[in-house]
Amino acid sequence: MIAALAGGVGAARLLGGLVRVVPPRDITVVVNTGDDTVLHGLHVSPDLDTVTYSLAGVVNPETGWGLTGETWAAMEALERYGGETWFRLGDRDLATHLYRTQRLREGATLTAVTSEVASSWDVGPRLLPMSDDPVRTRVTLAEDGGGGGGSREGRSEDKEVEFQDYFVRRRHSVEVRAVRFDGAESARPAPGVIEAIESAATVVVCPSNPIVSIGPILAVPGVEEAIVHRRADTVAVSPIVAGAALKGPADRLLTELGHEASVVGVARLYAPLASILVVDEADAALAHRVEAEGLRCVVAPAVMSSPELAASLAEIVLTAGATRP
Repeated sequence: MIAALAGGVGAARLLGGLVRVVPPRDITVVVNTGDDTVLHGLHVSPDLDTVTYSLAGVVNPETGWGLTGETWAAMEALERYGGETWFRLGDRDLATHLYRTQRLREGATLTAVTSEVASSWDVGPRLLPMSDDPVRTRVTLAEDGGGGGGSREGRSEDKEVEFQDYFVRRRHSVEVRAVRFDGAESARPAPGVIEAIESAATVVVCPSNPIVSIGPILAVPGVEEAIVHRRADTVAVSPIVAGAALKGPADRLLTELGHEASVVGVARLYAPLASILVVDEADAALAHRVEAEGLRCVVAPAVMSSPELAASLAEIVLTAGATRP
């Protein structure tokens, strides 16, 4: 059995590789829901949907999120009315959010709704939200008040916004001063999360943003402790290649929050959780520094530009996880 911690696009690609090399029913995926938001009265779960659509083979291949062959009539009509359209929801994708919202209002848990949606798409792995309780990633931005010069003079007060405001509306272009996970302290792991981690032969930390994709999962009480207990069986895959994120702001977030934007910085964050870090060949020269942080470093082609390369990386990850010192 495999337990994987997952964010969005990068995780979805590795999961697509995993289902090619092990039976999908043997995989449980714990997905970040800190990105969840309410738009137009609808509960949107971006990472859950990206993982679901990707494993179903219906994700938009150009963006890595949303549905292929999407149309945008609803957004075009909303734009005509002057409504908010900065977060684009396609017509077919809207059906997912309508259904999720309806079921949640009927009293269903997010775990139950996630299972129903995944089943409707014939997704093989078991998908679990990290929690049925609301946990929301909040980002404190350094808002420039026009004074320039980088000093506090002329700078407005730092502003805290929800994650999608930072990530989509502002296109993650504003400097971040802090990240917190609102509601995490009182949240409980979704049913099956701890059990999946405890019973897995290998725990995989997917190549997702360590701060805002994996961080919210670890913030749910009990999850980090369960993974630390399984550290010897946990393999992490670096989302940073040659000092940069392949997609998204992970490299900038690491730097802005005081971490090193490199595989070494990732190693420092994951050392308490994982015994192995898989890094791309572009970072082979840093392997000794990764190992100095207390993890075994496995160097492999880690850029998943095709399903075949994703499957090859998945095999390397599982082989590394099965090989003990």
